Amino acid sequence: MARFLRFQYPGAIYHVMARGDGGKTVFENQDDCDVFLHRLGEVCGSCGWRVHAWVLMGNHFHLLLETPQANLVAGMKWLLGVFSQGWNRGRERKGHVFQGRYKAVPVNGSDTDRFYFRIVGDYIHLNPVRAGLA
Repeated sequence: MARFLRFQYPGAIYHVMARGDGGKTVFENQDDCDVFLHRLGEVCGSCGWRVHAWVLMGNHFHLLLETPQANLVAGMKWLLGVFSQGWNRGRERKGHVFQGRYKAVPVNGSDTDRFYFRIVGDYIHLNPVRAGLA
């Protein structure tokens, strides 16, 4: 069965998340985190994204990001592809780093759901606390 197309539009806000393949640890050390954040900064610069909240956990990440242009798919393809290639190269391995497709849930900022943006931001920032890491 074919995958559904991503819902993209200018000015969209998404809660984006991806988990390590098979639940494996992706962010094994500070260098992994630094490289991911550096790549995220690069894609933000080239695509114009605005990151409102983020967290890197051992085996997954969450982002609350805004895309002024309809370019979530292109940017995520670059981000996860470049990060995964470097991650694999550094460990002399091949294969998937992240499990399946990343998840991107649109965060509606309309009056009917005006608190959802804050709820998602709080969820992302409190993720390490709820996992007992902070």
